[in-house]
Amino acid sequence: MNKETVETFDLHPVWDGAARPLRKTWQAVGNIDQFRWLSRADVLEHLRMAREELGVRHVRAVAMYSPEMKVWDYPLTGWRIPQAEKSKQANWQLVDINIEALLALGLKPVYTTCFTPQGMTDDPAVCWPDQNSVGMPRDLSEWREFVSGGIRHHIERYGIEEVRSWYFECWNEPNLTGFFNGSKADFFRLWSATWHAVKSVDASLRLGGPSTARGEWIAEFLDFAASDGTPPDYLITHVYNNDSASEPLSPFDGPASYKVKDSPHFAPGVIRGLRKELNSRGWTGEVHWNEWGRSWFPYDPLKETALEAAFIVKTMAEASQEADAFAFWCLSDIYDQVGVQSSEFQGNYGMLSLHGLRKPAWFAHQLLNRLGTERLPVTGGNELLGAFATVDGANAAVLVYAYPRNSSGDSSGITVRVAWPFEQPELTRLGSVENNIIAEWRKMGAPAYPAPKELAQLRQSNTLQSAPAGAVRLENTTEGPMAVFEMECPGVALLYSARVKFDTN
Repeated sequence: MNKETVETFDLHPVWDGAARPLRKTWQAVGNIDQFRWLSRADVLEHLRMAREELGVRHVRAVAMYSPEMKVWDYPLTGWRIPQAEKSKQANWQLVDINIEALLALGLKPVYTTCFTPQGMTDDPAVCWPDQNSVGMPRDLSEWREFVSGGIRHHIERYGIEEVRSWYFECWNEPNLTGFFNGSKADFFRLWSATWHAVKSVDASLRLGGPSTARGEWIAEFLDFAASDGTPPDYLITHVYNNDSASEPLSPFDGPASYKVKDSPHFAPGVIRGLRKELNSRGWTGEVHWNEWGRSWFPYDPLKETALEAAFIVKTMAEASQEADAFAFWCLSDIYDQVGVQSSEFQGNYGMLSLHGLRKPAWFAHQLLNRLGTERLPVTGGNELLGAFATVDGANAAVLVYAYPRNSSGDSSGITVRVAWPFEQPELTRLGSVENNIIAEWRKMGAPAYPAPKELAQLRQSNTLQSAPAGAVRLENTTEGPMAVFEMECPGVALLYSARVKFDTN
């Protein structure tokens, strides 16, 4: 890095400022592409890592009623009955296997009632390679009995206290034609039927909606639910930063320049905008952004760069306290909605590669988890460079993000000067090479199918590594002690110390 071109930024945590509790809302829920994957050994290993390394507690995996789960099918006992005389019935065997795989890991399901089981709708519209039906159920009474029957089955199997610890979700992105082939009014009727199905089993079960893309339909949904007597226990919606290109009908808080295409500020503006609207309505329940990210594109090479890590930290620094759960999409590259990737790394959604290699986005979440429980103000920086500063007992941490003015990044490095009231801190950085498995993979020749020996080699370097001791130095200045270091843009850097020495004079 050419030190003559380094741009200097000053960040000053206000160590004697008013501290606020920091909720680690990014831990609450983790996403797996589809429910049908949950009995795969590799997916379960990825979930074990998510629980142990990211603190994930609930797992969301859509399409629980996928044709592959056989939840509504002809019984085996009638195999000789002529087709015209057969009738389908509920079968929860495969769902049980997947739920029990989660429970064995100490995880809880987000029980997502979608999509319409094959045979319950006359609409031919489907989504994804496993052909999920996305039309309205032809008979909402049948739908209600099907949904409630499944929940009763699970209570009998796992007990009411266990099932009460789950979250229940109605559908997935009903405002997108590809996921729901009906109108807004149709979805509200479906919500009402699902609400009555869930609450008829146990009124304390937590059912949320509308699970819309782009932060849309929330006001209309709340108005309908109030008039219908079917209030949600918590709210669910989604946002991706490139939703701005679709001119969404979501609330927004921020200047017009933040809403333009490719602005890195769009997603936080939607999150804050919804929070303001809910506050004005007096909403005090939980809010889950159980899908969010920089890009909803299934192929986007920037997802596997330090840019993604910087976006995650920036967004959580700005908006993580505006809701109760932020579930980044998604945990794993084990994924098939528009095709399966043909290389270990191919710009897919996952924070883990097909073989569980940790990408910069995963490391960003690990660094977020090293923050303390009380947040302090930070002065300095700008709209693209800022920091979390936290304390937790004797520990202090500053997590810095540097987001580029354009997606290709800035050519110079950045020096951040942080007022630092303790001894030599530990520095951990994410950049184009540092703590970046994709750089190691490319150095290896970018094998599409890494051999077992190559995977073993990659795994050896695939844990967070601290920067060399000399990478951060302490300087005494007229403003007090400073920690000085360099970081890339885009990039993330964590300064951490367990030996705080505040000046009490």
